[in-house]
Amino acid sequence: MIVITAPTGQIGGRLLSLLLEAAPARGEELRVVVRDPARLPEAVRDRVEVVAGSHGDAATAERAFADADAVFWLVPPDGSVPPEQGYRGFTRPAARAFAEHGVGHVVGVSALGRGTPQAGHAGLVTATLAADDLIAGSGVAYRALACPSFFENLLEEADSIRDHGVFTDTVAADRRAPLVAVADIAAAAAGLLLDRSWTGVGSVPVLGPQDLSPDDLARIMTEELGRPVRYHRRPLDDLRAELLGYGLDAAFVEGVVAMKRAKDEGLDAGAARSATTGTGFAQWCATTLKPAVLAAPEAADAR
Repeated sequence: MIVITAPTGQIGGRLLSLLLEAAPARGEELRVVVRDPARLPEAVRDRVEVVAGSHGDAATAERAFADADAVFWLVPPDGSVPPEQGYRGFTRPAARAFAEHGVGHVVGVSALGRGTPQAGHAGLVTATLAADDLIAGSGVAYRALACPSFFENLLEEADSIRDHGVFTDTVAADRRAPLVAVADIAAAAAGLLLDRSWTGVGSVPVLGPQDLSPDDLARIMTEELGRPVRYHRRPLDDLRAELLGYGLDAAFVEGVVAMKRAKDEGLDAGAARSATTGTGFAQWCATTLKPAVLAAPEAADAR
């Protein structure tokens, strides 16, 4: 029995599709934990066991992880609470359930940065690493998928790229760092969940083929989209004001700001690649970003 949390999210949805194809031939049953089962396609609901509720809730965790051999764990960011509550607090009931039910293997979505000088003051990343420690202490075999920023974050900038030829972030224009496509994270998770020969606790970096700076991204987007694209660096104070203006928890906002500052200081730099395979940024632009950017304004408004 493999349990998948957050099965309607970007990573969980892709992982579920992969496991629906591969798990039956291996004799694996699938269970998903979802707040609203109606968000799952009917064809999917007919092929998995569904536990309704939040996987951060103690009663839901008890039902979800009973008789589970392996779990895919993902903490959804919650801008309404401080990072400590949103990550360690959310994970604590699951860690207890893992121990009580003898769950063998857990694969979690985590972040790069462990062991770096920035790790202790990296906001949301620091909170994520603390949640990893909680799971690791439960007695399961655990693999943290250590991820950098996602290519998919740029989809939030699709309108600006289309209308103004500009995308923004808070890091220096020449700061090179790894990035990754969410499809590659899902593939890494599927491989570990289906082949559970691994033991102990460890971290698995999941990286795109090369480190890229914002200026590199602008150059590649210009080439792939066939239109000029440039990078605009925004001050952290502007980001803070914008997020507070949305009504997000003030401690959560400071966690985002601290994470962005740590990334600009090199939090994600230096991670070793075991291979150069995976989705390249140019490929991702052609297949994912370009359709979003070139969509008619009416279609963009409808998203």
